[in-house]
Amino acid sequence: MDNTNDVIIAYCGLVCSNCGAFKKGKCLGCHSEKPMNRNCKMKSCAKKKRYITCADCTDYENLKDCNKLYNLISRFFGFIFHTDRIENLYRIRKVGIEKFKIERKDSGKI
Repeated sequence: MDNTNDVIIAYCGLVCSNCGAFKKGKCLGCHSEKPMNRNCKMKSCAKKKRYITCADCTDYENLKDCNKLYNLISRFFGFIFHTDRIENLYRIRKVGIEKFKIERKDSGKI
């Protein structure tokens, strides 16, 4: 099996390893001790519930119903940085986090 340690996924479904701040060492991902946003509501919620990502959440079948995950700021963030975190989370729900990482690695989108 491919080593997927270099594919870093945030609680919100962002592929951290694609992020410029991550690549420059300014952020080590939200699962690390050096995240960019220390006050992230999504991270706080997911950590409290012991989720690996928001894909694990059973409170919302439709992830867009979660105001922490899907709000004006997150939609703006997705538009500016060309990322679809919600779609990533649905894919993680479907195939699991490890297969998702393999898919990302195989596609070159790590």
